[in-house]
Amino acid sequence: MADLILYTHPMSRGRIARWMMEEAGRPYEARIVNYGAEMKGAQYRAINPLGKVPSLVHGDMVVTEGAAICAYMADLAVDARLAPPIGTPERGVYYRWLFFGAGPLEAGVVAASFGFDTKDDTAYSRAGWGSLPAVVDALEGLFADGRDYVLGEHFSAVDVYLGAQIAWGLQFGTIETRPGFADYVTRITTRPAAIRAAEIDDALLAEAQKDGA
Repeated sequence: MADLILYTHPMSRGRIARWMMEEAGRPYEARIVNYGAEMKGAQYRAINPLGKVPSLVHGDMVVTEGAAICAYMADLAVDARLAPPIGTPERGVYYRWLFFGAGPLEAGVVAASFGFDTKDDTAYSRAGWGSLPAVVDALEGLFADGRDYVLGEHFSAVDVYLGAQIAWGLQFGTIETRPGFADYVTRITTRPAAIRAAEIDDALLAEAQKDGA
């Protein structure tokens, strides 16, 4: 049995975690947790008290939250070079945009999805993050210099986490298209690890839908 166990579901943010696991290249076991009673049950809540996926178990260590799983695996799989060295300026940029994805971008998209007024920058600044237009402006500025990846020429874990959110935003219309976004998404989602992860989860999702038909 692999010492890394990913608890996930093919129709969840666990897809980001699986992509990260594939990029890291370490052996892992994926366990599908079904929505409803299983995900909210006592057995799984002992791993993740919130009763949600993804969760990563590594020996006695439990890591929840997609961004944290990406960061943890990047540090664990050193040979994959998915995070810049600690103490370098690039590491600061890496942290900045990783947590931008987990904070302002996530919050802005969720607010928009629920129909909140996402144009009132003052109100959302009081909540700790700016309006969705301001968030998207910041992302556009990130890619304004034509960079290939968030850190420039080198792909990293932040491209998995932040990039997946941009990709979903464009796919579902929760993020408006801006210059550089589409090319960036194509660049990261055509990586072999991204394709492998998507094929695995798509197959699992198709099987689940067939069983539920």
